[in-house]
Amino acid sequence: MSESETPQSHGAGAVVAFPGPAKPAAVTFDRRELSELLNLYGRMVAAGEWRDYAIDFLKDKAQFSVYRRTSEVPLYRIVKDPALAKRQGAYSIVAATGLILKRGSDLSRVLRVVDKKLSVVS
Repeated sequence: MSESETPQSHGAGAVVAFPGPAKPAAVTFDRRELSELLNLYGRMVAAGEWRDYAIDFLKDKAQFSVYRRTSEVPLYRIVKDPALAKRQGAYSIVAATGLILKRGSDLSRVLRVVDKKLSVVS
C-alpha cells in the first residue's frame, strides 16, 4: 500500500500494517552524571593525567572511557549498568586490565577512586 492509498481504497477487509514492537532505548548518562564525569575529566586533564575520552551508549549500559593517549586502550571505563542497580549498584569503574576498582549506587562516591585531589606538599 503506498502513501497515497488509504485502507478504504482497498475495501473493507484490507490489512493494515502496524509498527513492530518499540526498540528499547539505549542507556544514557543524565545531565547530572555527565556534569560529574566531565568535571572529573577536566581536573584530570589539567593535572596532565588524561588526554582524551569517549562515550558509548549501548542498549544495556553506558560507558565513559578515559585515555592517556588516543591510540591506547582506555585507562578507566566508568560504566552505568541499570541491570545491576539493585544488586551491586549501577555504577562501576573498570581499569585497563579489566579489574573492577569500585562499584556502587552513588556516582560521586564511585568516582573518588580515580579522583586525585591536588594537595600542597611541604
